[in-house]
Amino acid sequence: MHDNAKQSSLIPMFIIGILFFIFGFVTWLNGSLIPFLKLICDLNDFQALFVTFAFYIAYTTMAYPMSFILSKSGYKNGMAIGLGIMAIGALLFIPAAFSANFIIFLVALFTLGSGLTILQTASNPYIVLVGPTESAAMRISIMGLINKSAGILAPLVFTALIFTDLGSFSKEVLSSSEIEMLASKLIVPYLIMAVILTGLIFLVLFSSLPEIEFNDAEEDEERTHIFHYPQIILGAIALFFYVGVEVVAGDTIGLFGQKLGVDNYTALTSYTMVFMVLGYLVGVFGIPKYLSQERALTYSAVGGFVTITALLLSSDQSYVISNVLWGWSGLASIPDPVALVAILGFSHALVWPAIWPLALEGLGKFTAQGSALLIMSIAGGAILPLVFGQMADIGGDMQFAYVITIPCYLFILYYALKGHKLKRWR
Repeated sequence: MHDNAKQSSLIPMFIIGILFFIFGFVTWLNGSLIPFLKLICDLNDFQALFVTFAFYIAYTTMAYPMSFILSKSGYKNGMAIGLGIMAIGALLFIPAAFSANFIIFLVALFTLGSGLTILQTASNPYIVLVGPTESAAMRISIMGLINKSAGILAPLVFTALIFTDLGSFSKEVLSSSEIEMLASKLIVPYLIMAVILTGLIFLVLFSSLPEIEFNDAEEDEERTHIFHYPQIILGAIALFFYVGVEVVAGDTIGLFGQKLGVDNYTALTSYTMVFMVLGYLVGVFGIPKYLSQERALTYSAVGGFVTITALLLSSDQSYVISNVLWGWSGLASIPDPVALVAILGFSHALVWPAIWPLALEGLGKFTAQGSALLIMSIAGGAILPLVFGQMADIGGDMQFAYVITIPCYLFILYYALKGHKLKRWR
């Protein structure tokens, strides 16, 4: 892909942008699905959060098989395969809705996550190669904005189409006919999603996206294994914690709002995404001109820690923070603890963009293995929400359950200050 072919680079950028929109829409729809499936499948908080487990565990369990498929098919065909797997996952929501069977919903979510695994692995290299190397960070930030903008739209669209009258239903009085009626609302949207994904397959296959090739990395003379590089191992752990807290903030806010009696609680994930978009804008205009990657990561960890501390100390009868945020599409009517969960999105936005370059620096021929290790760390989005749900159920206090994010922010802070600088295990 030639740097001077500016006109020809616009089409690949546009296509990859569409794919990143799909990533965000499908991923952050889970925050709306959790309280919805909790209602129609009669689940407790811990069981409901298996939605995130089934989706994100696919990144870990399917990363190796999908990378094998990618090596055989090539990157362009790999994108089409990923979209096809996602279309199958969307179609599986139809029998799941007809039966209101939680297991089938989980299989459908795992299938969607599996398709996303190969799609993300195949499409991310194009972001770097679609234009000049020196502007790659800008392109990554733009893709992040597209991704999280989709995360804002997904809960709003589905709340408008499906979840508007959820507040009138109570789990204690839900009849079988009401369950059937609510579940059936998922059929048409997921059928439309399958059709769109199928259409994107043809868009990718018949587009001008070139097949990409990577130059062989230089041999490392001293270290012979990926585990000889502390910065990637510690970076993977930091990314595990980051994805965990990001998913907790994005996907539990609906459950939290439901418990506190917030109207249209299925749309609350959108508020978290709004603050993530604001954080991405800081990155687009501030890094590296005003803010280094290390400092961005440091400030993000500190911001998350401070916000969680305020959340743990706040009262569900307080609306001080919400009133300060008046104008944010109704945030002033949301209790402070819920508003603070949304604000966490601002602290989370720059963590992913900062960890990746710090963790991969100097890996040479092990860069591909390091990237795979970071992708597998997305499993944090499967594990930590379950821990959160278990704590909420056992303790009976969902607000206190957010305390599990504190050690996560502290480790991310350690990585920002010291961990990424370690080049030897000593």
